[in-house]
Amino acid sequence: MKKHSSRKVPSSEVNLGFQIAPMIDVVFVILLYFMVMAGDVQVEKFNYAKLPGTAPDFKTSPECPDEVVIRIEDDGQIFLNDDPLDTPESRNLPELAGNLGQLKQSNTPLSVSIHASELGKYQRVMDVLDTLSLANITNITFQANDF
Repeated sequence: MKKHSSRKVPSSEVNLGFQIAPMIDVVFVILLYFMVMAGDVQVEKFNYAKLPGTAPDFKTSPECPDEVVIRIEDDGQIFLNDDPLDTPESRNLPELAGNLGQLKQSNTPLSVSIHASELGKYQRVMDVLDTLSLANITNITFQANDF
């Protein structure tokens, strides 16, 4: 009888195949985690709150304010709705003050948007704000982009 010799195969040549048991264990642990966490989810509910005060009358539509755009260029030139006013050297801005006064007398709400150039002088913006203050205009916004 012939003896069979047992030959050892190096571990690098052994193919164990696809091991699915560890993957199933991981999937079950993840599934268990999500099942437990699903019980802690709270449903967000809408709370109705009635604030004190009077209800607005929708029979009359609210007046929309007239929007005026004041643009301040690099050289100090001021434009009111694209119309140039005053000189760049003028500090009290009489033309702007006159136009704002006429707009204010129309008894409609007035909204002013100031577009100031990044390279313009801060003093020029202050001159415009002073003129708006003298005209009793308080609804003022600033635009912070290039034009």
